[in-house]
Amino acid sequence: MGHPLLRDVARPLQPDEIGTPATSRLIADMVDTLHDYGGIGLAAPQIGESVRLAIIEIAGGPTRYGELGPMPLTVFINPVIEVLNPAPRGYWEGCLSVPGLRGYVERPQHVMIRYTSDRGESRELELQGFFATVFQHEFDHLDGKLYVDRLSDTRLLAFEREFERYLLPQEEAAP
Repeated sequence: MGHPLLRDVARPLQPDEIGTPATSRLIADMVDTLHDYGGIGLAAPQIGESVRLAIIEIAGGPTRYGELGPMPLTVFINPVIEVLNPAPRGYWEGCLSVPGLRGYVERPQHVMIRYTSDRGESRELELQGFFATVFQHEFDHLDGKLYVDRLSDTRLLAFEREFERYLLPQEEAAP
């Protein structure tokens, strides 16, 4: 947070850039970074490349967000989000670009994603719940936004240590 590139709108990748050695290297660098830092998603601007490309990989299993199905490593080029139902739900979000903090953000929970794969194929994906939140969070980076911009109440922003000590127990105790 603070690097000007994270506040820029990223440029679309052109069709002739997809599958090139440069784009393949960028994707490999993003995968390495994602794995090194233990994240579930990463957008190209987070590693200094202002292009509309993001990756998401979710191991699945039991989490504090409930039982999640896995999502294999997937590359999203020039993604577009359509909100299918604006009813929101909130989650405590964290971000590799905002280390050490968690913030409670409400987002629509039913979306359609249209994107190009790393093979140049047009695809779409309908998502609900936590997955819808993850995708909106990552794709916000392509528009120069961070989750802290979406906080409706700044009192719901905490250092991770205090979040784990005070707020997470309250969250887990809630019905």
